[in-house]
Amino acid sequence: MQRVLDWYCGLIKVLAVACLAGMVILVFGNVVLRYGFNSGIVVSEEASRWLLVWLTFLGAIVALREHRHLGIDTLVRKLSPRAKRFVFVINYTLMLYANWLLLLGSWRQMLITWSDRSPAAGFHVGIFYAAGVVFGVSAAVILLYDLTRVLLGHVREDELVAVRESEEA
Repeated sequence: MQRVLDWYCGLIKVLAVACLAGMVILVFGNVVLRYGFNSGIVVSEEASRWLLVWLTFLGAIVALREHRHLGIDTLVRKLSPRAKRFVFVINYTLMLYANWLLLLGSWRQMLITWSDRSPAAGFHVGIFYAAGVVFGVSAAVILLYDLTRVLLGHVREDELVAVRESEEA
């Protein structure tokens, strides 16, 4: 399962780079066209905004997988291994609940707005909310995988601290 998640996150990184490159091309191209040729790309602002949303959610998937999300670990590092395990389980249970709420809300918004079209580009508005659905499903799999490993005792003590500092990488 770990190889599948690593492969999936590699694919997500490629998609995130594509989103970033698309944003740069659209915004830079629009700036050059406006100042150099007194014209512009109509869909540039809307498409770059949508790419930013997708980039944010895709980056959050990778950050969750690599344990690079924000957190305060001062207390957890001082706990015993058993207490660390308990706190980890509580933490991931709460994260799964919050993720469920995000997934449910994104799913409902995606369905509600699928038939609507964006003003400039004419995209299905549901695609905008699909980023939350992709994140929600991906995060659920990652969280459940990590939680299962902890409950089965397949983790080292240092892995029970779910936040990694940049120096530790």
